[in-house]
Amino acid sequence: MLIHYKCPDCGDDMAFDSESGKLTCGSCGRTDLIEDFSEEFITTRFSDEEAKEYVCNNCGAAVITDADTSATTCSFCGAAVVLADRVSGNLAPDKVIPFQISKEEARNAFKKWCKNGRLTPKGFMSADRIKGITGIYVPFWLYDLHSIADVKAKATKVRTYTRGDYIYTETKYYDVRRKIDLTFNKVPVDASEKMNDDLMDKLEPYDYGSLKDFKTPYLAGYLAEKYNYDNKDLFPRVKSKVSEYIDKHIGSTISGYSSVQYREKHVDTRERKASYVLLPVWMVYYDYDKQEHTFAMNGVNGKVVGKPPLSMGKVAAWFGSIAGATFMMAKIITFIIGGEIW
Repeated sequence: MLIHYKCPDCGDDMAFDSESGKLTCGSCGRTDLIEDFSEEFITTRFSDEEAKEYVCNNCGAAVITDADTSATTCSFCGAAVVLADRVSGNLAPDKVIPFQISKEEARNAFKKWCKNGRLTPKGFMSADRIKGITGIYVPFWLYDLHSIADVKAKATKVRTYTRGDYIYTETKYYDVRRKIDLTFNKVPVDASEKMNDDLMDKLEPYDYGSLKDFKTPYLAGYLAEKYNYDNKDLFPRVKSKVSEYIDKHIGSTISGYSSVQYREKHVDTRERKASYVLLPVWMVYYDYDKQEHTFAMNGVNGKVVGKPPLSMGKVAAWFGSIAGATFMMAKIITFIIGGEIW
């Protein structure tokens, strides 16, 4: 099903505006609260099966999508459309964080980020080769988890002291037992087959206080993907994601020892709740040196992640400056203590 949000004043298509948080008409400037928008001005067209071809209600052109797209724009008239049969039933998100950074703000934030690259080529820092910026709602699962860790370890405390002409080393041995109860809330894992997992992980944190009940108008004017993996499929990934935090917490409870050797460590992590949510991401495509570089930006706080190209000249100069600084520091210390260094 395709959904169009028609302006009650002029009949043109409306889209979600990240700055005002409202549906906005680009022709006459009318704005409406999503919660108050009348169904009278929402037009729909149904498809019996999930297909790759839809018909735009605005101009009648064919809208071609892949099987994972939930929202897109018509290539002919530019109308923002939502494929509602892909965001309903089992595919309906529980929550959404709306875009809070506009496309122009995203462009400016990316340019600023490029200019701060100390080791990137000058041509890249100019940020004048942006090929495209696309706003995408990426599907995530947010997990609430409960973990119980049961740990047994052997620890030592070593003390060295002197009596008379002798140096003594005293070693005490301890059996350590820890049983730790941990709760994790809203741990995100992206559920899209297309998105790079490392990029999506590095976009964190999102402001989960901005989560809203899902309504299709939030998707108008943006692309959106439906999930390829359900919460059961991704449970091993979320367990792996929290395991690092569990290990750090266990280590923080066994302190004050000279050495710690784990004998047994059992961690039982279980899902308490999993919510399907859509999170806003600006994808930035940048041409440099005949290659396309892809970057992702958090659609709430403007955080940019990705691997920019490196200037070998700048890298060499940077390492040279570190080596020079180290050498100078050694010379200064030697001078102070009256020695000499070669």
